[in-house]
Amino acid sequence: MLGRVRRWRQRHWGELSKAERVELFSVLTWYGTVWFIMACWVLLPLPTGLAHRPAAIVLGALLALVAIVQCVLANRLTRPALDHYLGRTDLPAGAHRAPAVVLALALALIVALTGLDAATPMTVPFLIAGYVLPFALLYGLTVPVPVFLRRSAVCAALLTTAVGLADHDGAALAATAMMTAFQTVFALLAGRCGAWTLAVLWEAERAREVESRLAVAEERLRFGRDLHDVLGRNLSVISLKSELAVQLARRGRPEAVEQMIEVQRIAQESQREVRDVVRGYREADLGVELAGAQGVLTAAGIDCEVSAETAGLPADVQSALGWVVREATTNVLRHGDAGRCTLRLRIQEGRVVLAVENDGLPGTPDGGGGSGLAGLRERLAAVGGTLEAGAAAGGRFRVVAEVPLGEKVSEVTS
Repeated sequence: MLGRVRRWRQRHWGELSKAERVELFSVLTWYGTVWFIMACWVLLPLPTGLAHRPAAIVLGALLALVAIVQCVLANRLTRPALDHYLGRTDLPAGAHRAPAVVLALALALIVALTGLDAATPMTVPFLIAGYVLPFALLYGLTVPVPVFLRRSAVCAALLTTAVGLADHDGAALAATAMMTAFQTVFALLAGRCGAWTLAVLWEAERAREVESRLAVAEERLRFGRDLHDVLGRNLSVISLKSELAVQLARRGRPEAVEQMIEVQRIAQESQREVRDVVRGYREADLGVELAGAQGVLTAAGIDCEVSAETAGLPADVQSALGWVVREATTNVLRHGDAGRCTLRLRIQEGRVVLAVENDGLPGTPDGGGGSGLAGLRERLAAVGGTLEAGAAAGGRFRVVAEVPLGEKVSEVTS
C-alpha cells in the first residue's frame, strides 16, 4: 500500500506546481472541514442532546439525514465557488439554491425541536452553528462582503426571533444569537482568507511565468542584436563589392576578379563570425551556471550549497557540465519538493565528477527518463562522459556526471 502511495505521489503529485499543490490541499481541507464540523457539532451531540421521545427521535433522524445532504452539496459547490472567487469561471445560476433550501429545512427542524422542548438548551446553538458554517463558508466566497454581512444579519435576526418564540429561555436565546454571529464571521474569515491566499499564490505564479518569458525574449533580442552586428556591416560590404564587380565585369576590367575574391573573403569571414556567435550562445559557462543555480535555488527558499573546482577544465568539458547544472537545477525547481540541495564538483583520478543532490524526489517515476536528462547524456557523450540519475538513500535524488580528462589536464589540476 505504501508503495502504491509513493508511486502515485511521484507520478501525479510531483507533476503539479507548488501553486496547484497548495490549491489541491486547500480544497481537500475544505471538503474535510465540512464533514468534521458537521460530525462534531451535529451528529455527535444529537444522541445525547435530544429527549427520549418519539417526536424528538424522528426530528433527530431527519436532522442527521439533512446534515449528510448538506455536506454533499457543500463539497459539490466548493470547486465552483473557488473558481468563481479566483476569476476563472462564473458561478452557475442558482448554485446556492439547493444548499439554501437544505439549510432552511435544517433550521426549521431545529426550531421545531426547540418548540417541543425536545433538546437540551446548549444543543440548539451547536446544531445551528453546525448547519450554518458549511453554507456560509462557500456563500461568503461568491458575494461581496457587505452583501454577505447584511444578509447574514437579517437571517440571524429572523432565526433568533424564531427560537425566542419557540423557547422563552433568555440564556438559550443569547447563546443562539452569539453562536450564529460567531459562525457567520468565522466562515467569512476562514473562507475569504484561504481563497485570498490562493489568489496571491497564483498571482505570484503568473508573475514568475511572465518573468521567464521576458528572460527568453530578452535572450532572443540579444542573440538577434549579435547577429545583426556581425552580419549587417559585412552584408552591406558584400552587396557593394558585388555591384562593383558586376560593373567592372561589364566593362571588361580585370579588377572585377579582385573584387569577387574580396567578396569571397568577406563571406567566409562572416560565416566564421556567425559560427562564433552561435557557439557562444549554445555553450554554457560552468562558473556562471554554478553561481546562477545557487542564486535561483536560494531565491526559491531552498538551502543550496556549492563546492566546485573549475580551474584547468577544458572549455568543452565546462560547457557540458554547465548544461548538467542548468538542467538539474531546473528539475529541482520544477519536479521536486526540495528543502536542501548540494552541488559538488571534484577532479580526481583523471576525471571530473559533478554531483547534484537534493532531498526532494523528481516527478518522473523512473528518476531519469525525461527528455532533459536524455539530452544531457548526449552532450556528455560528446566529451566521453556519463550521467547517472536516480533515488538515493534517505529519500534524496542524485544526479552524477563524470567526464574523463586528458593527461595534461590531470597533471595541471593535480
